[in-house]
Amino acid sequence: MGKLKRKAYQALLEPMQLELTAMARWAQHTGQRVLVLFEGRDTAGKGGAIQAIAEHLNPRQCRVVALPKPTDRESTQWYFQRYVSHLPAAGEIVLMDRSWYNRAGVEHVMGYCTEAEYHAFLAQAPVFEKLLVDDGILLFKYWLTVDQVQQEKRFAERHVDPLKGWKLSPVDLKSRSKYSAYTEAREAMLRATHREEAPWTLVDFNDQKRGRLGLIRNLLDRLPDTGVDDPIPDLPPLKGKLHEEHFGVLKPINLSPHDPQVD
Repeated sequence: MGKLKRKAYQALLEPMQLELTAMARWAQHTGQRVLVLFEGRDTAGKGGAIQAIAEHLNPRQCRVVALPKPTDRESTQWYFQRYVSHLPAAGEIVLMDRSWYNRAGVEHVMGYCTEAEYHAFLAQAPVFEKLLVDDGILLFKYWLTVDQVQQEKRFAERHVDPLKGWKLSPVDLKSRSKYSAYTEAREAMLRATHREEAPWTLVDFNDQKRGRLGLIRNLLDRLPDTGVDDPIPDLPPLKGKLHEEHFGVLKPINLSPHDPQVD
């Protein structure tokens, strides 16, 4: 199966993005709390999937959470503590670009946590998530899969592209030789945390466009009926002549003859 062309991809994505906006109206209308975790190997495509979902949603309602490494203070807290403040309130959608599952992945594989901390996490994560689900949060957990051949191609792209260089961290470089170790860590994580109340869904992201479409379709299909009778208000024409901008203190900059014209 060949890679999906951009035009075909956009034609398939746009109807689902309309469904996502309807879902956002439903969440706001009903006060539902939606939490989606995006996990997977480096370069799998977590950021692109999140962007496709959030692109046309109100950023005040749909928040993307991508936490840096813990501060010295946070490293002494209960492990889940720093994530709690980012959980959705009524009517909110939170998309987590990596989550508490860092402990089951990079922290474990790279030796950033102790074995005791790792095993404690595997025991506590299902309990923590059950508390969230029992409280009414709609929790979805996605793992994005990618073969090592494809991963290496994406690493190489990041290495030579100055616009993507920021995505290639020292930890990413150290992780390249640990593909099998990450596989073992993922399987242990699934055995410990794949539960009926908070199941995992694996999505093939060797073709990122197909992966995004599959993930979004799965998410939409697993949500309750999100239809809300919320008609768009009328937009009657204004009376009188429309005004042009007037400036007193400062004037706007002008595009130079070499700048592209922007509508």
